[in-house]
Amino acid sequence: MNVKTVLILLGLALATIFALVCVLLTRGRAPSTCQHLPPEHEDTKDGQSLVFADLTPEEMTQVVRYLQGNLGVQLVDASRAKPSDNCIASVDLQVPAKAEVLQFLDGGGARPPREALAVLYFGNQPDPNVTEYVVGPLPTPAYHRDVTVQKYGGKVPYHRRPVTGKEYMDINTLIQRELKKAPRFLAACCESDGTDLAILTTAPRGFKSGDRTTWFVLFHNMPGTGYYLSPVGLEVLVEHKDLHVSNWQLHKVFYNGQYFATTGDLEQEFVAGTLEVVKLKQPQTDAVLGSMKLRSPPDSPGPLHFEAQGPRYRVRDNHITFQGWSIAFGMNPNSGPRLFDIRYRGERIVYELSLQEALALYGSNCPGGMSTRYLDGSFGIGRFAYELVRGLDCPYAATYVDRHYLAESDAPKTNQNSLCIFEHDSALPLRRHFSDSQSFYYGGLRKNTLVIRTISTLINYDYIWDFMFHGSGAVEVRVHATGYISTSFLHRRGTDYGNRVGPHTLGTMHLHHMHYKVDLDVDGQLNSLETQDMEYELIKDPWSMQNTIERPYLRRKSLEREDEAAFPLDAPMPRYLSFASPNPNKWGHPRSYRIQTVSFAGKHLPTSSSMERSVSWGRYQLAVTRRKEEEPTSTSIYNQNDPWTPTVAFADFINNETITSEDLVAWISVGFLHVPHAEDVPNTVTVGNGVGFFLRPYNYFDEDPSVDSPDSVYFSSEQDAGACRANPLACLPRTAGCAPRLPPFRFGGFLNLSLPPPPEGP
Repeated sequence: MNVKTVLILLGLALATIFALVCVLLTRGRAPSTCQHLPPEHEDTKDGQSLVFADLTPEEMTQVVRYLQGNLGVQLVDASRAKPSDNCIASVDLQVPAKAEVLQFLDGGGARPPREALAVLYFGNQPDPNVTEYVVGPLPTPAYHRDVTVQKYGGKVPYHRRPVTGKEYMDINTLIQRELKKAPRFLAACCESDGTDLAILTTAPRGFKSGDRTTWFVLFHNMPGTGYYLSPVGLEVLVEHKDLHVSNWQLHKVFYNGQYFATTGDLEQEFVAGTLEVVKLKQPQTDAVLGSMKLRSPPDSPGPLHFEAQGPRYRVRDNHITFQGWSIAFGMNPNSGPRLFDIRYRGERIVYELSLQEALALYGSNCPGGMSTRYLDGSFGIGRFAYELVRGLDCPYAATYVDRHYLAESDAPKTNQNSLCIFEHDSALPLRRHFSDSQSFYYGGLRKNTLVIRTISTLINYDYIWDFMFHGSGAVEVRVHATGYISTSFLHRRGTDYGNRVGPHTLGTMHLHHMHYKVDLDVDGQLNSLETQDMEYELIKDPWSMQNTIERPYLRRKSLEREDEAAFPLDAPMPRYLSFASPNPNKWGHPRSYRIQTVSFAGKHLPTSSSMERSVSWGRYQLAVTRRKEEEPTSTSIYNQNDPWTPTVAFADFINNETITSEDLVAWISVGFLHVPHAEDVPNTVTVGNGVGFFLRPYNYFDEDPSVDSPDSVYFSSEQDAGACRANPLACLPRTAGCAPRLPPFRFGGFLNLSLPPPPEGP
C-alpha cells in the first residue's frame, strides 16, 4: 500500500470520527430549557371551523339594530321591559343544517350563510307570545323569518317565557312590601325588618299549564358567604302571571310548618301569641354557617402545572388542534358548552357533542323544596359561566378564552376568561408494561389529555363541565358538582328528606341529571348500533366428557329499531354498545366507537307525573334515534315554566324507526343522587361527585393509535435508562430546569356583574 493510499484512508477515518462525535454530541441533547416550541401544524383548512363559531359582539349588535328597525313594533330593552312590553330576550348563533355544513366541509360546497336566532317576547299586542326569528345574513342582516311554528308546531304561549331579571326585581319589590305587614314577627323570628333577607326562587311555577305562581324561600343574608344554608323558615307564594305588575299578588305564606293567607294574618297570630316562633339570631361574620373564608394561614404552594416549552396545542378562533385531534368549540347561552366537527387523525368521529340540560329535583317538607324541579337551561347554563380563577379553576398557565352572549339586554356582554384549554398530565400511565421474563424492558406512555373546561354557577351550585381528548382516540365527557347545597328550614320530620347540617337547617335530598347530545359519525354518517355482552354456556368438558364447565361466550346483537335502543334508567344495559360503520378494520370487524357511561343517577320522576314529559329524556340512560334536523335539542327553555304542556317532549323522538345504516344520535343521561350531609358544609366537594361517559374506539383502528405518540417511553436492560438518548424521561430534569414564565394573577369577574344576579336556583 503506497503512502498516498494510506493518507486517503486516514483522512476518511478522521472525517468519519468527526461525524460520529458530532452525532453523539447532539443526539439526545435536551432542548434549550427556556425555548418555546411552535404548536403543531393545523392539518385542516384554516377558517372552516368558523361555520360553528359563536356570534361576535359586533354581529349581535347588528342583529339588534336590524330587529329594532324592521319589525314594525316598539322594542324595549329587556333589562327594563315590563311583561306588557315587547323586547329582545336573546340572540344566538343559528347553527346551519348539517347537510349544508358537510357539503361545505367535505364536498367543496359554498359556505352556509351565517345567521342568528333571535328570541323575542311580545307582551304589547292582543295575543302575547314568544316568537323566534332567524336573522341573516351576517354581518349585515337583510332578512328575517319567523321559525316558531316550524319548530314547535305553533306559537309559544307567553306564560312559558323564562323569568327575566326585571321580573325578579319586581317580585322582590312586592315581597318586601308584603313583609312590612309583619314587622313584629320578623323582629322576633329573625332579628330583621325583611330588607336584609335573601330571596331564592323555585320552579316550576304552579300545577297546570298557564300558571305563573312561584314559591320564594327566604334566608338570612350575610355578605361574603353563601346564604343558602341559613333559611329563616319563611316562604311566600307569589302570583305573577298578569301582564300588569300592579295586579300581582302574594297568595300564601308558609312559616315553620304552618300556612297563612297573608303576612298580615301571620302577624296577627304572632301578636295573639298563638304562633310558635323559632327565634334566630343574625349570623355573625366570624361564625356564619358555610363561610369559605380562610381559617388557616396560607401554606407553601402545591405542585405547579406548566409547559416547559409552551403549550403543545393550538387555539385559533374557535378551533383547537392537539396531537391529531381537531375540535371546534362554542357556548350556547342557555344550554352551555357545545363542540362540533371532532376529528382524530383527520377523520370525523363526532359531528356534534353538546350539553342539553341539567335537572335538579328536590325533596323537602317545606313547599319551596318539595315542589322544585329546576331545569337549568331555562336560567342559562352558558350565560352564567363566569370568569375562571387562574391556578384553581384551571391550571395557572392554561389558555383562557372569552365568551360573549346577548340575553335580557340590547347590548352584548362578555364573560372574560370563562373557558379554558390545557394539556393535563393525569399522573397515570395510559398504558405500560414491565417485562421481567424472557427479555427485560420497560415500555409505557404517560396519560396526557387535552381538556376543554367551563364552569357554570347557577346561584348556589357550580357545575364543572369537562371535555377530554386522549391519545388513544377516546373522548371523555365529565361533570362535577360543587358549590353550596340548597336547604330548607328544619321542622317536624324534616330528616325524612335529608340530614340536619345546621342548628335549624335541613340539607334537602335532591338528584342531578344531565343530558347530552352525541351525534357520532363513525367512519361516515351511516352507522348501526351493535351490542356485546357475556353469557355462560354449560358444556361437557371437551377433553374428558365426564365433567361440565361453564364457558363464557360473547353474545353479539344488532339493534334495528329505536325502541330497542332506548334503555330505561334503571334497566340493565349491554356492557358494550357501539356505533358501528359498515366498513371493517384490518381484522374484519366493523370500525366502531363504544359508548361507556359512568353514572349513579337517582330515580327518574314517575311517568304518571303531570310534568314528567317535559323531562322525559331522563327516562333513559341512553337512547339512540335517527338524526333529524327538526329534532336539534332534547328540551326547550320553555319547558321550565310549562312542564305540563312541554314545548319539546323528548319521548316523541322515539317512534321505532329503523336505525340500521342511518345517521344516528346518542342521547346520554348521567347523574347522581345527593343526600346532603355535614361534610357538604361549607360547600360540596367534587370528590365522588363526578359523572360522565366515554366514547372509546372499538376496532376502529388496527391497533392502539397512541403507539405513534412521541411521548412513548421504551428502554431495555441493555440500555442506560438515565441517558437522554435512550429515555426521554431522563431529559426532563434539564428540559424543566427553567422556571415557567407565568403571567401575573388578575381577576375581573366581578366587573361583569352590573347588577346583582336574579334569585335563580340550579
